[in-house]
Amino acid sequence: MRTIRYASLTTWALLLALALTVLTPAARADAPPATPSPSGGPDPVPPLARLWPVGPRPSVLRGWQPPATPYGPGHRGVDLAAAPGTEVRAVAAGRVAFAGRVAGKGVVSLELPGGLRTTYEPVRATLPKGAEVTPGQIIGTVEPAGSHCTEPCVHWGLRRGDTYLNPLGLLPPWLLRAGPSRLLPVAGVPVP
Repeated sequence: MRTIRYASLTTWALLLALALTVLTPAARADAPPATPSPSGGPDPVPPLARLWPVGPRPSVLRGWQPPATPYGPGHRGVDLAAAPGTEVRAVAAGRVAFAGRVAGKGVVSLELPGGLRTTYEPVRATLPKGAEVTPGQIIGTVEPAGSHCTEPCVHWGLRRGDTYLNPLGLLPPWLLRAGPSRLLPVAGVPVP
């Protein structure tokens, strides 16, 4: 009877540890803050993405800094570290709304569900305007020049209509965490 009781306690302790690991948000410097709307409240961005646009977990070189006014200073997207030639992928299903050059930079814009539009630059497009894309599909490669970053990067932007939003909000929480969850030993509980 005592063995069954310990097994039960061990099981419950492991389940509790797992639940706390999964449900407790990781404290991160680059975790996306709530996206403010023009009215000051949160403007929900659905977590449509299934992957990062470049690499498995790129460094965020510069975060999203919304402007105080429509034409004010700010950073209307995030800069992700990416070497020239890096493949850029669609983060969610959508359609290529624009693929071309703007002010000498390669730009690709995708229309996503819910009236969202995400933009990547400097990117040499591999798909034409109007092409349907699936999550993870290659939409272009990082160009060697044209970035506003001090090191090679991709600027990733997001808008709904004329409102700029934080593109990190497209990522589900599990993609924003620093690493895999780890189970820790439970003190005082014998190993089964």
